[in-house]
Amino acid sequence: MAGAGDVCARWLADRADLSEGTWTGDVASCNAGDIGDQARANALRLVNLYRWLAALPPVVTDPTKDMQDQQCALMMRANNMISHTPPASWTCYTQAGADAADSSNVSSGPAVSSVDGYMIDPGNATTIGHRRWILSNSLGPIGIGGTDRASCMWTLNGTGKANKAWTAWPSPGVIPLQALTPAHGTGVDSTGWTVQSDSINLAGAQVTVTVDGTAQPVTVTQLDANYGSRYAIRFNPTGWTTQAGKTYSVSVTGIPTAISYDVQIVSCM
Repeated sequence: MAGAGDVCARWLADRADLSEGTWTGDVASCNAGDIGDQARANALRLVNLYRWLAALPPVVTDPTKDMQDQQCALMMRANNMISHTPPASWTCYTQAGADAADSSNVSSGPAVSSVDGYMIDPGNATTIGHRRWILSNSLGPIGIGGTDRASCMWTLNGTGKANKAWTAWPSPGVIPLQALTPAHGTGVDSTGWTVQSDSINLAGAQVTVTVDGTAQPVTVTQLDANYGSRYAIRFNPTGWTTQAGKTYSVSVTGIPTAISYDVQIVSCM
């Protein structure tokens, strides 16, 4: 398991270039264009950074999925809204774009910055589905398409075979505080810490979080099935916030196979 120095070094290196590229498309002519290789590489690098922190294998992009997600992103941009089931009446509608929307994380932001947003995942309290897909055992190859203010990331129907028994976020080991508390907007304490599994039924899970020998209250919520994992829960801090320099011992009981792990929070400024 990587130490704090190695984690912060990779966190900072992988985030040194967060440029979104320049979208070459055009709404008026329904030209999907592209965001360029560098921007796509930047978004992919962030996906793999989060997967590395969670001890999951990296993924690659598929050119066909990339281009379908460009069509998807164009549709979101042209209609100033996001949807997984865009109707044929939408401006710049294509079947390829609609198929991508049905199989992708979709965002009203550009491709690179949206990866961080997916990992916080505000507004998805019943699923935390964007995060769970990025941390899925089955993820990959993915597609990445974007515009100046809308993007799509193909995450469904992957062929990955990570086969982890369970995955948590924040995950065991050293985790940067900056991965959980962005400079602006909602953080993971608000949307919820998560545990997901394809094989361990988490129904009835009870969660205990201990810091410095003292239990910290949490509220546990069952999440909808089959969003990146068969089973999942979120648990939200009640009356406390995640702090750098602290280690959080998590115990999940009341399930067929108990889960326990420690999360060491560090600041990687």
